[in-house]
Amino acid sequence: MNFNLRNAVLSNVSGSSQEQLENTIVDAIQRNEEKMLPGLGVLFEVLWKNADEQEKQHVLQTLEKGLK
Repeated sequence: MNFNLRNAVLSNVSGSSQEQLENTIVDAIQRNEEKMLPGLGVLFEVLWKNADEQEKQHVLQTLEKGLK
């Protein structure tokens, strides 16, 4: 059996409002469970693929700042 986690996550959040997406992200972070990390990774992938170069630079700067 081949389970595609990426497609499962995308299917679960497809059509979500901004508020629902925020709740999903906040909940995943607050739970602090390792099993939530792949889902957050899929959401980050969507963000990255849909960001322009300026938005990508902002994300990278924010990550760099947060990791110091």
